[in-house]
Amino acid sequence: MKRHDKLAETIPVGNLGILALESSREMGNRVNDYIVEWRQERSRMEAPASSIADYSKDSYLIDCACPRFGSGEAKGLIRESVRGDDLFLLVDVCNYSLTYKVCGQVNHMSPDDHYQDLKRLIAAVGGKARRITVIMPFLYESRQHRRSSRESLDCALALQELTQMGVESIITFDAHDPRVQNAIPLKSFETVQPTYQFIKALLKNVPDIKIDAQNLMVISPDEGALGRAVYYANVLGIDVGMFYKRRDYSRIVDGRNPIIAHEFLGADLEGKDVIITDDMISSGESMIDVATELKRRKANRIFVAATFGLFTNGMDKFDEAVEKGLIYRVMTTNLVYQPQELLSRDYYISVDMSKYVALLIDTLNHDQSISDLLNPTERIQNILVKYGQR
Repeated sequence: MKRHDKLAETIPVGNLGILALESSREMGNRVNDYIVEWRQERSRMEAPASSIADYSKDSYLIDCACPRFGSGEAKGLIRESVRGDDLFLLVDVCNYSLTYKVCGQVNHMSPDDHYQDLKRLIAAVGGKARRITVIMPFLYESRQHRRSSRESLDCALALQELTQMGVESIITFDAHDPRVQNAIPLKSFETVQPTYQFIKALLKNVPDIKIDAQNLMVISPDEGALGRAVYYANVLGIDVGMFYKRRDYSRIVDGRNPIIAHEFLGADLEGKDVIITDDMISSGESMIDVATELKRRKANRIFVAATFGLFTNGMDKFDEAVEKGLIYRVMTTNLVYQPQELLSRDYYISVDMSKYVALLIDTLNHDQSISDLLNPTERIQNILVKYGQR
């Protein structure tokens, strides 16, 4: 039985509505297509859920926009009724490709702009929806999640602000530090790990990979990503290693303490393929430094797997690293904006998350538990068997 088939015998909590902000329009369309297909299939089966009015539709996307005035100010606009709907808002705060004009000058939208547009559309709903869930793959200001000096706690403030506006649940992916949910202890906050999708993409695109302790190892580039690497190691039955960054805390360069060296803790790497896993690739310098250190220790092929590929300094350094043989493949998800510059690279593997997001939305709309979806261990073992790795 397919996972979405289990929902046929249950009743939705309300009519489904998906508000895909312009930043997530492509993801929203893909998610909508999956849900339309599944619900049309249930209607043909005459499942109990299909007896609900407007259960099966051609589209669940709500017509919405955030038009701007010449001054750069904007407003949220919803062009159809959402009264009593179970609303899911999709937003990609990292989509820098969108622009707007301020007094004739072109500005690229920043995470702050996308977050403001999200609030505008929640305000436009005006409390008429039955329930509001925000799906924000890259959690806004998640890198500013704790206070180490006299500084702002932006992520915690944003979470509190959203829940005060009526948001019932927040779903994010691979949060930089999940403990930020302590800011809203009485509301639902889920941070989803795309581990299964990464393993599936690796098996599909690299058929000669051998997933066992003799041929593969997973590496955490720093202590913050160690928990993620340990999970990979446990479900795949391979060894784990870790680098820690020695920093110069006496000075600050570009807003952070510069890294002096990467020190390695782990077993012998010689001849083994390696997966470096992290939550994001920002400039990519840290990943390339780690790959360089792994090659010094005679590692074989190096795969980089990060949930969010921001590539803030472009692709040139990765092109150079691939040419030198430091990196074999780079994998990131489509949860954030992917420029054509990235998609055109031969060494790049795009990990599609749209079906998984659609499954989360469909399950929550039926008011069913998503705990089974959040724990991919069984699915990982099944996919390993399917590809002859067990």
